[in-house]
Amino acid sequence: MGLRLKIAAKVDAADARYFRDEIEPLLADPLIEFIGEIGDSEKSAFLGNANALLFPIDWPEPFGLVLIEAMACGTPVIAWRCGSVSEIVDDGKTGFIVDTEDGAARAVLKLHQLDRLTVRRVFEERFTADVMAHNYLRLYWRLCGAAGTADVGRRILAAVQ
Repeated sequence: MGLRLKIAAKVDAADARYFRDEIEPLLADPLIEFIGEIGDSEKSAFLGNANALLFPIDWPEPFGLVLIEAMACGTPVIAWRCGSVSEIVDDGKTGFIVDTEDGAARAVLKLHQLDRLTVRRVFEERFTADVMAHNYLRLYWRLCGAAGTADVGRRILAAVQ
């Protein structure tokens, strides 16, 4: 695509040989920069200054915290359709869900269609700690189902709001 690719990732000791033998040779391109592991204090700037987060995970990731970390910065996500991705990314609104490398490349060309403020707004509506805690409480009380506990649930929700 002719764009810079910055990769932030931890290489576990168990994967060091694979990284050295298989991945590191691919990083010789001058447009690719391997940053290594970054801490929480660096994530906002790293993700917030990115055109997009590329999430080419092909295993059933149960949540994908990095997806919402990017969205919190207003950064759209390009992610493979796997695991929880379709529950987190609103295709065409907060990013693009793809099935192939070609699909990911086409998604990069469509990034201009997405509004970063909308990406951030969706994060605020769905994934802040307060919103998620309230949703868990609502679910717990709905599952309880008993009339007496429903009233208690409403009082707890009112107290935490």
